[in-house]
Order: sequence, then structure tokens, then C-alpha cells
Amino acid sequence: MSHIRGAALLAVLFAAGAVPPLAAQAGVTIYNDGRVLVRRSFPLRVPAGASTQSVGVGAADPSTLFSLDSDVTIEGATYDAAVDEQSVLRRSVGKRLVFRTGTGWRDGVAVIDTVSALVLGVDPLRLRMPDGRVMFSMPGQPQYPADLVLAEPAMSVRVESRAAKDALRLGYFSGGAAWQAAYAIVLDGQGGRDGQGTARVTGQAVLTSNALRLDDAEVQLLAGSVARADAPPMARLEARVAAQAMDMAMAKVAEQRVGEFHLYSLPGRHSLLPGQATTVALFDPASTPSERNYVVRGQIPFWGYLPQQPEEGEVPVEVSYTLKHPRKTDFGDRPLPGGVARLYQADSAGRLQLVGEASLDHTPAGEDLRLSAGTAFDLTAKRIQTTYTTRRDSVGAGRWRTLADAGYRVTITNATDSAATVDVLEQRGGEWRVLASSVPGEKVSSTLTRFRVTVPARGEAILTYRVRVVW
Repeated sequence: MSHIRGAALLAVLFAAGAVPPLAAQAGVTIYNDGRVLVRRSFPLRVPAGASTQSVGVGAADPSTLFSLDSDVTIEGATYDAAVDEQSVLRRSVGKRLVFRTGTGWRDGVAVIDTVSALVLGVDPLRLRMPDGRVMFSMPGQPQYPADLVLAEPAMSVRVESRAAKDALRLGYFSGGAAWQAAYAIVLDGQGGRDGQGTARVTGQAVLTSNALRLDDAEVQLLAGSVARADAPPMARLEARVAAQAMDMAMAKVAEQRVGEFHLYSLPGRHSLLPGQATTVALFDPASTPSERNYVVRGQIPFWGYLPQQPEEGEVPVEVSYTLKHPRKTDFGDRPLPGGVARLYQADSAGRLQLVGEASLDHTPAGEDLRLSAGTAFDLTAKRIQTTYTTRRDSVGAGRWRTLADAGYRVTITNATDSAATVDVLEQRGGEWRVLASSVPGEKVSSTLTRFRVTVPARGEAILTYRVRVVW
């Protein structure tokens, strides 16, 4: 069965509620994208040589089945997932079903009225009634024979074992859960012109389940984007998080690199129910230097022609914070899995207030964190194009290029009691350059130039510059 059919089958099983808990002696690795790698040990007598073993695996993608024991080879398997009514109805084709049509009273005794019908086919449903007529709808509530209905999805596995075993150890992929990291960052001392301060960082893994049920299982979380082959991403399994959590404040998460990814092992063994959230600290709280940054972005198109802009317009002053994440520190030597970072700062009474929320990509050790906090309230900016000229030059062979010279004025107003430094950025691909500016421009890269503007407290600063763009 292909990965596509396997993912579709898992979706049907979860929708049908066919999610018995994974029993003891099970371990799972949960991926950011909702995949769940299951490792289970089934207490079965596996003889040496060839044998067929039946195991209840629950919701699974049978195309991903593999042996966890190097002495055991899987020769083939049959996966039976007929736990929903539509599958059972298809298995009833050619059989006679009994339908409950109602309840009546005869001589003071309650009697269940039924009728039987031969199932001719489904999609559309076709039933032959006792009098020979054919119906395209059910005459009542069907009563399915027990031998047609499975309590849980099961797998019949044909194995070849080099020696007798007292357990069959299998691995396969399922779904029904996902996880991401959540960070709380408390900022301190960010006032003043330089925006320097410190930040206290805490991080936790948040595991949510809408279908996966675990019972006394070992849980690991893998951070990173693991490729999928020939299959659409499994539907992200969002769940309303119930007000339940496992208290693991005293426990430590073990982290290690596996391949090109990072694996986090939760201490102990855990149980999990659909709708339940589990949180666990990823590391001890850390303090690190931080810096507040203000940015005004230019409006020159990255590619194509440079338009004329006659009107002055307001442009946002973006606020972000850079957290140092240096090597040779407990915090900096730790890779940070992607998730959501929330920034807090104390008000005048010491109460913490949310001042920003940003998505955080997977961040390797030693790489600083830059977190967007939104738009400044007391710093505003206006931008206007002050000059605009163009000319065309021949480059030979009947080809032409256009050169445009444009001047800009950016006015930044500061309503706070402290001076602020604002970076005005202009970014453009292809051939372009700054001809003149009132503040020296720093060429950060071949496409990016930065003007660092100091804005006095309760005052304003004006930046003017001219650029030449060729296309």
C-alpha cells in the first residue's frame, strides 16, 4: 500500500475513533508534522523459521512496517482495518443482514420488529428484500454479525526468525499527535538609546493529541523537517487542548543529535489521551544579553522598474529583539527547536505584560535569535520620494537599459523620553547603488544597504538619500 493510501487510511481510522491505547513496552517518536513512529514489543512466541503472527496494532500505515529485531525478517503482512461501518457494510455484500425496524407491543410484551435483506452492493447501497423488491436505502438499523466487525485494526505478519523469540518487536508509523516548542522570554533593561538589556528565557515542549492514546509509553520528540516521499503532508492534527498536563518540573529532557535532526527524550514513561496536552521543560531557565532593534523598511521594488511615487506615506517602525545565543554557554550550546516565542516585559508595578509574539525557526547552537515584536507605538515614520528622473542607454545589438535616479526623505518622530536608534533598510536585486545620503549608508550585502539614524527624545530625525537603479 502506498504512503498516500496509508495516510488516507489513518485519517479514516482516527475519524472513526479506532484508537485503542498503545500498551506497555511501547515507545513513540513524535514529529513536528504529526507523524508518530511507533516501536512496540508484542509478547508472542515466535518459533525459529517461518510463522504467521497476529497482532493488534491500532491505527497504522502498513507500508511503513519494519522489524526492530535483526534476527527477524518480515516476509509479508495483511492489515485489516475494517472498524468503520462503511467497511463492514462492504464486507456484507452477498450476505443477509437483519435490520431493526422498530419496537412494538404484542399481548403486553415488547417485541423488536426486524426485517432481513440481502446486500447486493454498495456505492450505491442495494438491498434485496424478502419479497424480491430492491431498496436503495436501509429499511432500519442494521445489526451486523460479530465476525464482520473488528474491535481494533489488526495485522497478520508473516515472519522468518533465525531463532525462537518470546516477543515480536515491530516498528511502524501512525499519527494523531504533534508537538512544538514554546518559549517565554522576560525582557529587562531595554530602555535607553542603545536598547541593551538582558532576557530570561524558558522553553518547553508542548505535545498535543487529538487521536493518539498512550499507556505507559516511552516518548521522544524529534525536531526538524524530515522529508516525506510521494505523499501529501499528513493533516496537522489540531486539538482543543484540555486543561490537563503532566507535571514534570523536576525532570530533565535529554537531547541528542540523530542524523541531521535533534531528538528530545522525555524522562520516565507517560500516558496520553485525545484532547490532552503535555508540557515539559526543555532546559533550565537561562539569562542572556538582548538588544532591541527598530527598523524602517524601504519601498524600492526588489526587481523590475522603479516607479514614481508622488505622495508621502506613513511606514511602520518595526520592533524586534535580538537574543544572544553564543557558543560555550549552557544556553548557546543548545539547539532550539522551532515553535512560538512570547516576549514579556514588566510594567511600572512589576506586572508582566505580553509585548510581542513571534514564530521561531529551528535554531542551531551558536546562532542568535531575532524575534519580531510588532510595530512601535511612539516611534513613527513618513517617507516621500523627492526626485525622479529616468533615461535609456543603448547596450548594443538593439538592446536598451533604463537608469532611474530617485531621491527619498524619511522623517522619523520619537515621542518617548529616550533617544532611539532606527535602522532604515533599502533592499534591491540587480544593479543599483546609493549616490548620496545625509547619513552614511552601510552596505550589508550586495542587495541590502542600512542607514543607522539616531532620533532624539521627543524629537525627530530626517534621512535623505538618492539611489540609482538599472533595469
